[in-house]
Amino acid sequence: MSPHRHHVRPARPSELLTGARGARARARRRRSRFLVELPLTLWMVLVWGALWQDFSPGNLVFGFILALAVVATFKLPPVELSGRFNVWHAVLFALRFLWQVVKASIHVMGVAIVRGPAVRNAVVGIRMRSHEDLMATALGHVLTLIPGSFVVEVDRTTSTLYLHVLDIDTDEDAEAFRQEVRDIEAALIRVMGNSEELAALRAEEAATPSGTAHGTEQQP
Repeated sequence: MSPHRHHVRPARPSELLTGARGARARARRRRSRFLVELPLTLWMVLVWGALWQDFSPGNLVFGFILALAVVATFKLPPVELSGRFNVWHAVLFALRFLWQVVKASIHVMGVAIVRGPAVRNAVVGIRMRSHEDLMATALGHVLTLIPGSFVVEVDRTTSTLYLHVLDIDTDEDAEAFRQEVRDIEAALIRVMGNSEELAALRAEEAATPSGTAHGTEQQP
């Protein structure tokens, strides 16, 4: 009894062409996704260096490898860039950020020495102007790097950040912190917000007598 022979039909030229086009399309999508995610990956590397307070080449390379592993393991939606970046406002923001870090460090040290365990903390919610994931990520990292507060939750449906904040005794303290956060968000919008966010911020500033953007909506 002769064995059964399976005849494999040769692939048609059109099928080969379709397969090659599909492979090229998949490769283009992978490259495009990598380029879209590259700014977020580099941001994660900078945050890694800031958290460890070590910007040596070896530590940054290790942080880059970890960032690539995180991006590859957790398939997060790509963060779309706004398409604009203002260098002058970026310099101003960097100087302001350094000053806030120094000021907050002195405040935290004073609270620890003077009040100790008697200090009261609170979870404060702040509704952002922006609904973009990039802005929420940047603002959350900046606030976490400033001593005395860190992000505990992000509500993407309402663009609300919830932060645990040190030394909040009254509603006035909570509102003052909200305003500080909104000022930081306004500074980030001037640096890299999209055109719609920038136009809304300018309209808000024009409607405010003092010429600065202030939010009136309160969160619990």
